[in-house]
Amino acid sequence: MTGSSEFPDTPAGRPLWLVTLADLALLLVGFFVLMQANQSLDRTALADGIRAGFGAPAAVAASDPLPVASAGVFDFARGSAALPASAGSLRAWAREAVSDPRVSVRVTASVDGTAGDVDRDTGSAAVLAADRARAVAVALAPDVPGHRLLLETADRPSRRQVVVTTAFTGEKK
Repeated sequence: MTGSSEFPDTPAGRPLWLVTLADLALLLVGFFVLMQANQSLDRTALADGIRAGFGAPAAVAASDPLPVASAGVFDFARGSAALPASAGSLRAWAREAVSDPRVSVRVTASVDGTAGDVDRDTGSAAVLAADRARAVAVALAPDVPGHRLLLETADRPSRRQVVVTTAFTGEKK
């Protein structure tokens, strides 16, 4: 050891500019590899992979939009499709979302899975879920254009009885 330093002297090596140049060259090669891969990229497989990463089913059609934000309406009374509270904040959220013409709103409704959470007239859980989706859609109708509002019922019971999602649907050609 030389001097008062506790660390050994560093051996003479390559100049810093040479290491930086090598890093730049490797980045450039990587960029060209990605550009070449992009030409043969299966965009559908990539979209399915992204959907799977976010928990969306892989069998979703390529034309279906990927959800980007969601809000929920909870606490429906058992066996009822009447909105539990004012939908003012949900309407404001949806109004802001659809200010971009490339965004759509999807209302997905379900039941909680208990024996009492069914439509009183038909005894059907699916009918009650559809009625809940329709009730939320009616509340959103003044703020969301009809062609950008999609309704569906969930195939499984859920604690979150209605989920409203926005999705980027892209430019219409």
